[in-house]
Amino acid sequence: MSRKVKGKFTDQLFKAILLLKDEKECYDFFRDIATVGEIKALGQRLEVAKMLKEGYTYDHIVEETGVSTATISRVKRSLEYGEDGYHLILSRLEKEGDIE
Repeated sequence: MSRKVKGKFTDQLFKAILLLKDEKECYDFFRDIATVGEIKALGQRLEVAKMLKEGYTYDHIVEETGVSTATISRVKRSLEYGEDGYHLILSRLEKEGDIE
């Protein structure tokens, strides 16, 4: 785990997120803790990861999501060299039928 991220405040944040019980609680909490733009950016990054795994081109991803090619590159780098968080959650979402 990256030492740049790990810390008592981040630990507290992640523990708080794990206490959320449903989608409504997630919306309520995230609307209070982050801006609409930040929340949308996180959602876009997850979609970019999904599209990259499915083999879509950068041009198609930009067209569909509106993100920059720099964001796509960062997500791709995380998919290839990161902590496998995207792979983990995309796999779980797929098993739950919550992702197409």
